[in-house]
Amino acid sequence: MKEHGTETGTAFGTTPGAGLDSALRTALGIGIGWRPEIADAVEALPGIDWVEVVAENVCAGHLPDSLKRLRARGVTVVPHGVSLGLGGADRPDAGRLAELAAKAEALGAPLVTEHIAFVRAGGALTATPPLEAGHLLPVPRTWDALDVLCENVRIAQDALPVPLALENIAALISWPGEELTEGRFLAELVERTGVRLLIDVANLHTNHVNRGECPSKALAELPVEAIAYVHVAGGLERDGVWHDTHAHPVPEPVLDILSDLASRISPPGVLLERDDHFPPTEELSSELTKIRERLTMTAGRSHTTPADAGTASADARTAASAGAGAEGLGVGAGVVGVERPLLIGAGARVSGGAMPRPGRTAGGRERGHAGAESLGVPAQSAAAGAHPERARGRVAVAQAALLSALVAGTPAPEGFDTRRLVVQSRALVGKRADVIAKIAPELPEILGDGYRRAFFAYARTRPMSGGYRRDALAFVENLLVAGRPEDPDARRRLTRWWQDRTDTRPPGRATRLIRAARATLVRK
Repeated sequence: MKEHGTETGTAFGTTPGAGLDSALRTALGIGIGWRPEIADAVEALPGIDWVEVVAENVCAGHLPDSLKRLRARGVTVVPHGVSLGLGGADRPDAGRLAELAAKAEALGAPLVTEHIAFVRAGGALTATPPLEAGHLLPVPRTWDALDVLCENVRIAQDALPVPLALENIAALISWPGEELTEGRFLAELVERTGVRLLIDVANLHTNHVNRGECPSKALAELPVEAIAYVHVAGGLERDGVWHDTHAHPVPEPVLDILSDLASRISPPGVLLERDDHFPPTEELSSELTKIRERLTMTAGRSHTTPADAGTASADARTAASAGAGAEGLGVGAGVVGVERPLLIGAGARVSGGAMPRPGRTAGGRERGHAGAESLGVPAQSAAAGAHPERARGRVAVAQAALLSALVAGTPAPEGFDTRRLVVQSRALVGKRADVIAKIAPELPEILGDGYRRAFFAYARTRPMSGGYRRDALAFVENLLVAGRPEDPDARRRLTRWWQDRTDTRPPGRATRLIRAARATLVRK
């Protein structure tokens, strides 16, 4: 594995378990997410040390003037990717990696960040149509999914010119048959790849409300010495479900988790995220002040320093595992060495991989087959993890089944909470509608109050497969083919919008019939 240079020229090793010394940690300070809607406000805010920009929203050769001015002032800019899907079954796309690398170099970034999530499924690995989620979805915390993620991370690390940090995501749903807690999953990931972590404390709060997971336990189990920086954001609770909106003020419980984290280690950077319903500059400044106050209050307490954070984190993780036996690894007692099936699809079953991976020490290192046999685990079970393509295939089938249920209306995979799947499905459609309204603001203007209703009706059985711009064109085409909207003037404006972007006319009756027949065959 090659080494990546930091902005100071210091090598950051990507050897598993290496590269986490405090001397190699980039000090970022207090930052805010840069968005075009608040570009002027971000430039005017006092005390901003750095900003984070959504990587997919900028071009390496045409950086926004606001970012250029910030860089000229010495403000660090970090690109934050959302589309790699490193937790997906497919290996990372070389083109996407090359684009992210180019943006990191154009911005002079000390690191790049992405998410522990999957964003697409289907395709060649499952011999099914490719599907796009349009949003971040959680990976199952299984050994299979971890194996796939680690290989994908190594591929990404080799393609990027700077270190990579990965973010824990918020989730509305839980996978059945999970084998590790979030903290253990992240600890294993860092141990194997040396990747850094971007810890989102708002996402820890979301998972506490939605999945009953304890934020303090997650912080105790994860390697805090690997933290590159921290996200803080707001959300809201609706019908017992917490929605990580990034469009509301940061609540006190999220700030409490930030305090908990800061009591364990001084985070190199903390960033406020805001993606919608942008408040006045004064309110953004007030939120940043609250974050600074929490960090200042916690600084006076006794907390783990970067130098000894690795030892303290390892001790906490070892204690958590040793004290609970198999349950410390996120599995039920009495199942060590037993392959429990992971339930997927409409009643389908595939192996979830070896439970606690045979021959694994508390620190996550492999001990080989001899160690596995000493635990009473058959050698063939210990060898099961030696076939990464099988693990990749199992993860592919599981993720395709889930995503198909969420975006294409297929039956819910066995073991999932169907009510939560409905909530997640609606959230994905809402996300699609919001993004399209941003990239094509003419559509909600033309359709008025009927925009979201029309889009939800369209998206219910039409999954996204080619990005948001193609999704917008397909949505408008669907409306025009159906003779909508009813208002002639609105329909003419919509037709003109569609023609301007396709340089053609809406499909005729014969073409529509052929497309309908193809769609029917695909669904069968």
